[in-house]
Amino acid sequence: MLIGVPKEIKTHEYRVGLVPPSVREVVHHGHEVLVETGAGQGIGFDDDAYRAVGATIAEGASEVFKSAEMIVKVKEPQAEECHMLRQDQVLFTYLHLAAEPEMTRRLVEGGSIAIAYETVTDEAGRLPLLAPMSEVAGRMSIQVGCHYLEKEQGGAGILLSGVPGVLAANVCVIGGGVAGASAARMAMGYEAKVTVLDKSIPRLDELDMRFGAQLNTLYSTVDAVERNVADADLVIGSVLVPGAAAPKVVTEAMIKAMRPGSVVVDIAIDQGGCMETSRPTTHADPVYTEHGVIHYCVTNMPGAVAHTSTFALNNATLPYVITLADKGYRQALADDPGLMEGLNVHEGRVTYEAVARDLRMDYTPAVEAIGG
Repeated sequence: MLIGVPKEIKTHEYRVGLVPPSVREVVHHGHEVLVETGAGQGIGFDDDAYRAVGATIAEGASEVFKSAEMIVKVKEPQAEECHMLRQDQVLFTYLHLAAEPEMTRRLVEGGSIAIAYETVTDEAGRLPLLAPMSEVAGRMSIQVGCHYLEKEQGGAGILLSGVPGVLAANVCVIGGGVAGASAARMAMGYEAKVTVLDKSIPRLDELDMRFGAQLNTLYSTVDAVERNVADADLVIGSVLVPGAAAPKVVTEAMIKAMRPGSVVVDIAIDQGGCMETSRPTTHADPVYTEHGVIHYCVTNMPGAVAHTSTFALNNATLPYVITLADKGYRQALADDPGLMEGLNVHEGRVTYEAVARDLRMDYTPAVEAIGG
């Protein structure tokens, strides 16, 4: 199979679908890789690094999209990329379609086969291709939260850890999954006072056993969210419903009740955000202030630490890339129900139920769509 790796064009996105060691592994399996010139430059790999492991360098994205049987990316295709996708082409990347009606429409009209990293599951029902970036985003959320709490950034001028004789900051993490747990771990490392809210008692029990008395865990109700958001200096929104739009757990009224100069970081913004006041931002213009509260809602947070993120992502995606190339997408999906869960759009039909429901589009089960 000929696999194409275009350069990412989303604002300040430096990650790349395949790093040279991954390309070498793919070539070792007998496949060809076509990489757009400069695709790896943002993480320190020039074209010669790709040539050295057997890749061919393309002069532009159009050549990659025109020639490749499968496109391996990091972020969702931008408008100009959607127009280059072919009807018989496999796209393997993050999609987050429930928050992107226009892109979903383009993919449906284009007729390609779109497999989303974020809805692929493993045997235990976990999300192995979303987890690495959730962990990065969770850890980053505390880093950026600390920064925007600084007075010159418009924040309240609070040091997360406090100092002897001065209270540490209150951090409220809504959602105790991979991203939320990573955020909590980082915040505790800063010696902040941390509370995690979640609706899963087993998950709260896991977090309690893992972190002990350092972490406060609460069952998530409207009342619990309202009280803890109002008392927080930093709120991390990490609510996830796989493949679906994030529920609006934090209302505008709750944001209004926060102290001026407080900060919220909405990790769930890729899926539309879990706060009513959230709207997507970019690394070029990452924050805005609403009701006196600083909002950080960058849709590709891990892109800021592109080197770490790309390698973490490749570690997870490479086995799937090789399987899709070795077997062809139909057989690969048929053999792995978890990979089948990743199929979101197939030749003009939406094949992931949560996406179809949230966007009010017709739904075709993935198994039916591929004819097996």
